[in-house]
Amino acid sequence: MTFAWLKHYMPRSLYGRAALILVLPVVTLQLVVSIVFIQRHFEGVTEQLSAELARSVNYATQFLPDDAVAKQLKLPIRRVTAEAVPDRNRRRWYDLAGLIVVRELGARITGFERIVIPDNRAFTLYLRRDGQIYALELRRERASASNPHQLLVNMVFFGVLMTLISFLYLRNQLRPITRLARAAEAFGRGRTVPYSPSGAVEVRAAGHAFLDMRARIERHIEQRTMMLSGVSHDLRTPLTRLRLGLSLLEDDDRAPLEKDVEEMQGLIDAFLDFARWDAADAEVEPCDPQELIARIVQDAERTGQSVVFLSQTATTDQAETIVPLRPRALRRAVENLIRNAGRYGTTCQVSLTTTEKSLRIRVEDDGPGIAPEDRETALKPFVRLDPARNQDKGSGVGLGLAIAADIARAHGGVLRLGASETLGGLRADIVIAI
Repeated sequence: MTFAWLKHYMPRSLYGRAALILVLPVVTLQLVVSIVFIQRHFEGVTEQLSAELARSVNYATQFLPDDAVAKQLKLPIRRVTAEAVPDRNRRRWYDLAGLIVVRELGARITGFERIVIPDNRAFTLYLRRDGQIYALELRRERASASNPHQLLVNMVFFGVLMTLISFLYLRNQLRPITRLARAAEAFGRGRTVPYSPSGAVEVRAAGHAFLDMRARIERHIEQRTMMLSGVSHDLRTPLTRLRLGLSLLEDDDRAPLEKDVEEMQGLIDAFLDFARWDAADAEVEPCDPQELIARIVQDAERTGQSVVFLSQTATTDQAETIVPLRPRALRRAVENLIRNAGRYGTTCQVSLTTTEKSLRIRVEDDGPGIAPEDRETALKPFVRLDPARNQDKGSGVGLGLAIAADIARAHGGVLRLGASETLGGLRADIVIAI
């Protein structure tokens, strides 16, 4: 037996599930106690009292002319006309004990006509005897258990009260988990928010583990940056000496060697730029993505590249959407994708799609594309898929897609590669949650 179908009806948040765990047993317990107690106690007591009252009425009506007997049995009896008898039995719709009274008296009293139960204090019984109709005014406690609703009212009131108190306590217990989740989510998007562990022992342990992990990652990034700064200084010095030495050679011998040195310098600069630059260091600011992408496309067109910016596709109510982004970092990611499209293709299309929950920037080209089995590998640094990409227009160092993917992750998003349905080449999507 599987309960997979139940997952579709369960709350998704921890607070909702914890509240369900708290409320469901309380409500179930109240329903079970109410049904069992009312059926076993109030129903049984009401049946016994109604049966005893029916016997008293049957006995008293046998001596009707004798008012002394009726008075002795405490049954006030009066004659009424047929017009005074109601057309049906009457009781309040929520009076469950009254339903039992009507059923028992109707079945046990000889000559029963009608019964009217207006409240919990008294009721009127109509019966026929020797062609005459009599009305008996009786106290309610003689036929049913008194005040059965008080138990229900008290049970519901105190159940709701204790549930509210439990909700407040539950919210206080879940608040540290929520704060930890927000801090972890912010750190995953490149932001460091103040956080101090609190709550239960297990939550505090998880909080301290998160702080230790965050400190180790930040220390690792700092150490990597310092190490690479030293590497940059150490490598630039011998490259400078090589340039000075090559300047003494003849032009025919110097040109190819200088080209090699420049290529080495470009590789080193690209590596250091990738390793030292961190998208998380950029400040987040409100930005209009459509305006930002339009400027990037215009700058690419001025360099002679064939780039087309398609109109924005918006599924939100607002035509213009302001999104918190890192504009400089996002510009670099899109520029890398456009340069890659221009290097391996002739035409590039850029489109923007915004919804209430996400932002998608799509860059497509008409180049050879990337095979599906190589797309995940292409996102790694310094990976150049020479068989899959055209090298006629020059080759990079394999960092364009890696930097774009890193920037997308810094925004809490992802870079997805696929096949372009319109141009037939590579399709790169930067999807960011907003």
